[in-house]
Amino acid sequence: MTITSPAAPASVHASAAGSLLLGGDLPVSRMGFGAMKLPARDWDGPACDPVQSLAVLRRAVELGVDHIDTAWFYFHEDVSANGLIREALHPYRDGLVIATKVGPGRDPDGSWQEPAGPAELRAAVHRNLRELGVDRLDLVYLRRMPSQESVGEGFAVLAELREEGLIRHLGVSNVDAAQLAEAEAIAPVTAVQNRFSVLEHSAQDAALLADCTARGIAFVPFFPLGGSGVPADPAIRRVAERHGATPAQVMAAWLLAVSPAVLAIPGTSSPVHLEENVAAASLRLGAEDLAELAARARA
Repeated sequence: MTITSPAAPASVHASAAGSLLLGGDLPVSRMGFGAMKLPARDWDGPACDPVQSLAVLRRAVELGVDHIDTAWFYFHEDVSANGLIREALHPYRDGLVIATKVGPGRDPDGSWQEPAGPAELRAAVHRNLRELGVDRLDLVYLRRMPSQESVGEGFAVLAELREEGLIRHLGVSNVDAAQLAEAEAIAPVTAVQNRFSVLEHSAQDAALLADCTARGIAFVPFFPLGGSGVPADPAIRRVAERHGATPAQVMAAWLLAVSPAVLAIPGTSSPVHLEENVAAASLRLGAEDLAELAARARA
């Protein structure tokens, strides 16, 4: 993993966050985009305007976003994130990295299934290939479900698909240090995607991030802005006021500041929020800001 220093563009652009060499061969800006909220605001709705979601995807790429995080199970009724990505951006421009996830399953009515077994994982990978319109997936995470202690069997399936040329790089999601080690004993892990934010991280989470940073593994927090709306936190608000920024921008900038291995993937179906999120790539938090936010996290 190679990291470059942030740029200082004159306008809003993802490159202001600097870049990271994902897996040794995929350069991406550290400010990316999460596709979960493109079909609907939540799993059960309400549905988003698909025309607006398509416009958000195209605008994200115009703003320099070259890392989009999706999953086949990001859908609402007959609209899927993968389908929107393909409609908006295919044929994909050179350098656009699309990461996806397998592990959970959902029925057509949106209800969740049991954790996926080997056959289901293979089917999910092929579904992602079809829906995105590609011959090889850039990065596939195995997402561990809460009921699963081990990731070995599922990760071995993805490793086989990687050997078959269908996957370029492998990641794991929702794991602890022992499960990461279990996966690494099977095949190289390029990225870890865990829940992590300025408001929600434990000492164990911080230790895993430090370990990933030291060993060149990208760390990609999901729910980087809290997951259910930006909270009205006094410390975050004070930092935002000092910089003339929004609380959401402070939360994204904190992730970029906490480790050079972090890739931020805030998601939205709003053009206005997209611009705000990408603008956070150029927000530089100072020592006073970071100390105040750290004190809030310990409280």
